[in-house]
Amino acid sequence: MTVDGRTASEKILSRASGMLKARAGDIVEAGPDLVMSHENTYLVNRSFSEFGLPRPWDPDKVVVVLDHRTPANNAQTAAVHASIRKLVTKYGVGRFFDSGEGICHQLLVEERLARPGQLILGTDSHTTTEGAVGAFATGIGATEMAGVWATGSLWLKIPKTVLVNLSGHLMKGTCAKDVALSLAKIIGPSGADYRCMEFVGTLVADLPMASRMVLCNMAVEMGAKAAMVSPDIVTKEWFRGYGEDALTVVASDEDAEFERRVESDVSRMPPIVSGPHKVEEAKSVDKFEGVRIDQAFIGTCTNGRLEDLLAAARILKGRKVAQGCRLIVAPASRRVLTDAIDHGAVQTITQAGGVVLTPGCGPCMGAHGGVLGPGEVCISTSNRNFPGRMGSEEAEIYLASPMTVAASAVAGKIADPRRMLE
Repeated sequence: MTVDGRTASEKILSRASGMLKARAGDIVEAGPDLVMSHENTYLVNRSFSEFGLPRPWDPDKVVVVLDHRTPANNAQTAAVHASIRKLVTKYGVGRFFDSGEGICHQLLVEERLARPGQLILGTDSHTTTEGAVGAFATGIGATEMAGVWATGSLWLKIPKTVLVNLSGHLMKGTCAKDVALSLAKIIGPSGADYRCMEFVGTLVADLPMASRMVLCNMAVEMGAKAAMVSPDIVTKEWFRGYGEDALTVVASDEDAEFERRVESDVSRMPPIVSGPHKVEEAKSVDKFEGVRIDQAFIGTCTNGRLEDLLAAARILKGRKVAQGCRLIVAPASRRVLTDAIDHGAVQTITQAGGVVLTPGCGPCMGAHGGVLGPGEVCISTSNRNFPGRMGSEEAEIYLASPMTVAASAVAGKIADPRRMLE
C-alpha cells in the first residue's frame, strides 16, 4: 500500500527547501526562518569573515544570546562577550540578548521568536527544545552556521520520525522530566539517532508549554536530530497576543509513515533518577534513595522555568537545606526570575538556604556558579551527567526533576519528593 501522508518534518523541510513533497531520506537545501548562536558566535564569525561579506544574509533572522558564561567568568570570556557586542552592532542584528537575559532556548520560546512550522537552526545541540511550539529545530556547528550566515541555506537530510505516544496522567510528585528520563532508558542514547521524535498522546495534550519543552530538550540525549509537539489549543494559548491567528499549523498526516512507534503509559510512573555518568541509567527514585549529595542544582534549559521553581518551592516551604549540602538555583531567564519573585518562590528558596544565580547556563556545563570538585556528588535538573560535565571528572552527577532535587537538598541525600508532599 502506498502511503501518501507526510510527517510534520517532511512538510516543514519541503516548504523550507521549495521541494514539493520531499520525503524522509531526501537531501534538501533549506532556508531557515530563524538562526541562533550564543558565545560561540565568535567562532561563527571567524569563519564567516572569510567570505568577505558585509553582514549575514538576513540580520532580522539572526538571534545572538550571551548565556553560557554570564556574567563573564574570566578575562577571556569578557573579551569574547565584548567582541560579540561589537559584532551585533556592526551586522545590524537587533535580536541580541546580553548577559543576564537568559538561556538561548528559553528566550526563543519565551519571546515567541520560535513559531510553529518554522525551520530553526542553532549552534547548540539542545536547539531541539524549540520544537515544543511545533517547529523543526535542530543544532548545527559553528562553521555550518557561518555558511548559513553567508548563503541563507543549509543542506539537510530529512529525518525519519519516531512517534512517541504518551498516555495516562502523572501521579503526585512526578513531572515531564521523569517521563523524559524514563524514555531515555527505553530508547537509549542512540535509539533515535538522526530521527525526529514527535510526541503525542493524552499526556502531551495536557502538558503546558514548559513541560513540552522538557521533552523536546531531552530528545537529543536519545540521539534525535529534532523533536516536536504538533500545535494545538495549548500552543494557540501560548501565542495569545502574539499573532495567534497567523500561526502556521503543521502536523503529521494520519497516514504518515513513521519509522517506529514508542508507547508509554505514565499513570504509575514514580519519580525517576538517572546516573551517574549516563542519562539512560534511569531508575525509580527508591533505587537511589540514601545516596549522599554535596550539591543540588535546579536550572538549565531543561528545568529552569517558572513551573520548575514553583515545584521546588512547594517542597522547600517551611524546610531547610541540609547541613553540608548546597542548593543552587539558576532561573532560565530574567522573566522567570521576576515571575518567581512575584510568586514568592525565590523568597522560599533563599529562606530555605538556597542560592539564586544570574539567569543563564553556568553550573550546568561547569562554567561557574556551582563547579564540582573531586569526589563531590550532585543531583541536578540538567540534561547531561557525563564525567566532567559540571567540573571535576571525579565528581558524580545524578539527574532528576525539580521536586526530587529539592527534596534531596532538604534530606542531604537523594530522596523521594512524595514523602514531602504528604
